[in-house]
Amino acid sequence: MWNAHAGELWRRFTQALPAVFARHLGISRAELRRRLRLSYAKVAEYQARGLVHFHAVIRLDGPDGPSDAPPDWATVPVLREAIQEAAAGVAVPVPKDRPSFVGRWGTQLDVEPIYVATSLEGIADQRVASCIAKYATKGAESAGTVDRPIREVADVVRLDVTEHARRMIYTCFALADRPEYRLVPLRHWAHMLGYRGHFSTKSRHYSTTLGALRQVRADHQAEQSRQRRGLPDPGERETLTVGEWRYAGSGYRNGEHFWAEMIRQRIATARQIARERERQEPA
Repeated sequence: MWNAHAGELWRRFTQALPAVFARHLGISRAELRRRLRLSYAKVAEYQARGLVHFHAVIRLDGPDGPSDAPPDWATVPVLREAIQEAAAGVAVPVPKDRPSFVGRWGTQLDVEPIYVATSLEGIADQRVASCIAKYATKGAESAGTVDRPIREVADVVRLDVTEHARRMIYTCFALADRPEYRLVPLRHWAHMLGYRGHFSTKSRHYSTTLGALRQVRADHQAEQSRQRRGLPDPGERETLTVGEWRYAGSGYRNGEHFWAEMIRQRIATARQIARERERQEPA
């Protein structure tokens, strides 16, 4: 149940943090948005006991984003207190009406600043990227489970997993049949030991988007293909747009009528054979 609701607990934490931070600074939430921006990048890591925990980088930016410095009065100690208070104040009750499980952050909350050498350009990005990449390369397999969905509970016995992971997978199937947890997709995420969140998430303005990265890769591959084929640069030629239609013809071309007639004859023969078999069968 913790794995199944850890992502929702993180979402509630990110929603509560700006309001708590603004209160610690003595300003309104609207004023906080005008003066600075809270950005984050988070990755999920499986512990040996099969439970996930998060590693997150929370950054203070100016109102214009990462290239803009935050105000001097928005200090790291104040942010640390806001993180601790926001983490202690959020919870996920399941189910909502009569909760039998309440997800909360544990006592292992560790908030530490990432110090960088400001004299070395780019060292901050490299330090943060290394911190995130260390945990982004780990998946559910590190907890002894599998990386694909499990369709039937009978398949669990044949999985090459640890006995502890096998018992957690069985528990996901068992809890999924209980009425109070019918809305929790434990069966679908049993191979992830119940965890249904992304291994890596970030706020909108933390860095470039995955869509932008995909577009850069697509443009690079298109440019490499153009150069291999010796095609001209698209910017060096004109694009002709035809705004009218003309009749080009109808019917088959280049012997297509022959193959169409062959297919028609085969279909007709198959239908004739089927009708003869129906007449020969006794009523």
